[in-house]
Amino acid sequence: MGAACCVTIAHAFQKEFREYPGTEYENFTLPPDAHVPAEFVFGRLMYPEGNTGFGGGFGRRRGDWREGGTQWTNDYPRADRHLLVAVNRLTRIHARSVEQPINLDDGTDVYNWPFLYSARAGFMDLTDAQIEKLRDYLNRGGFFIGDDMWGDREYQGIVETMQKVFPGRPIEELENDNPAFHTIFDLNERYQILGQWARGTGQPLNQGYIPHWQGIYDDRRRLVVAIWVNCDTGDSWEWADDPTYLEKYSALGIRLTLNHMLYAMTH
Repeated sequence: MGAACCVTIAHAFQKEFREYPGTEYENFTLPPDAHVPAEFVFGRLMYPEGNTGFGGGFGRRRGDWREGGTQWTNDYPRADRHLLVAVNRLTRIHARSVEQPINLDDGTDVYNWPFLYSARAGFMDLTDAQIEKLRDYLNRGGFFIGDDMWGDREYQGIVETMQKVFPGRPIEELENDNPAFHTIFDLNERYQILGQWARGTGQPLNQGYIPHWQGIYDDRRRLVVAIWVNCDTGDSWEWADDPTYLEKYSALGIRLTLNHMLYAMTH
């Protein structure tokens, strides 16, 4: 009875599921169990973006980031929902079938969702208040993944953001023995994950030829931030059902993400 009461209270303070138009999709059919509660929810971080003058978003529109259609919606929601199918099929994690867009400006809502993912993370331009809240969220046990940044200048964007979140705390290359590479699948041999956009050329964006899997640790050496550089992991979920997209990319991208999810839930 007590546990049921706690779950009810937690749900009462969470923002309801919501959808926004994306850079690639504006209407995407909801799965029939979209509103069924689960033990895990995939959180997609909404963010304002800087006027970087480089890179680009596919089908990108200018507008208010709080209304969708900007960089944070890249691959959304198709990628998220394909990933969540894989979570429920390949693990014992009971995941909700739809993602949750999360705005750091929504009071204390972010603390209800312990896992955050950011697409095109090199474009993030968080306000001081958002930086402070993200830092507090991570210090309280939250987990953040920044994905899909290509070349030195896009990478510099996430470096600058993380330097504000954790001043003086280094971004480190993750060694092959890191637990995040071994929670479910052993991923010692990783390779660059290209997106659907590379099917014709096989070439990366912005001269981003060398993939990196990096992270930031807290004072207890718990990984709290994962940074995936020169990889389009979101596309590996989004196009997993497309026979023209190389299966090896989806195979690694899905496994990599499931490992990090379980790490976040158990460390």
